[in-house]
Amino acid sequence: MKHQTKEERIADYLREGIISGQFPRGSKLKQAQIAEMTGTSITPVREAIKLLEAEGFILGTSHRGAVVAPFDLNATEEIVDLRVTLESKLALKAMQRLTAAEMEGLRALQGELDDAAARGDRDAVRKINYRFHELLYLAADLPQTLRFVRTLWARYPFDLINKLDNRIERASREHREMLSAILARDEGAMLAALRTHIRAGWEEFKASYSG
Repeated sequence: MKHQTKEERIADYLREGIISGQFPRGSKLKQAQIAEMTGTSITPVREAIKLLEAEGFILGTSHRGAVVAPFDLNATEEIVDLRVTLESKLALKAMQRLTAAEMEGLRALQGELDDAAARGDRDAVRKINYRFHELLYLAADLPQTLRFVRTLWARYPFDLINKLDNRIERASREHREMLSAILARDEGAMLAALRTHIRAGWEEFKASYSG
């Protein structure tokens, strides 16, 4: 994996924090506080916030400062379709390039995910889910495609979907199926598992929302 700059490392920390709910939608991000949390100065924090503003995770307002962007529930159906298309492309490419160390990293994350799901830790499941997909997709070495995927993640209601009853247990199972296919180098099974994983949460949410 390529070396991260300070800005990229902080952007990754913030991105994970937004997806996991550590930084709630609509909350204000204080640069000084983030600098202290990440052990850096204000300058790389400011640059990281600009990166995430470009991706859509953050709204930059001159008076209020940086605010975590809300998701767009009305656009989610289209977002899901785009996620399936682009994430399938990334996962297929990644399967051709994954190193032994990256495979072991995915195994370790799956173990953490199973443990978090078993103890009902929703926030941890969201964080580990993010790390799993990020590790897999970075291996594809398709930075422009990954950038588009991140803009979709910024607009996806992970927060609401993760609160569904038993969703984290089902997500953990979906991940295990994905990982098994990756380890077996079975592209067809991996794509089927990934598509199921991306669509399942949204379909479950729609069913609960309409009910």
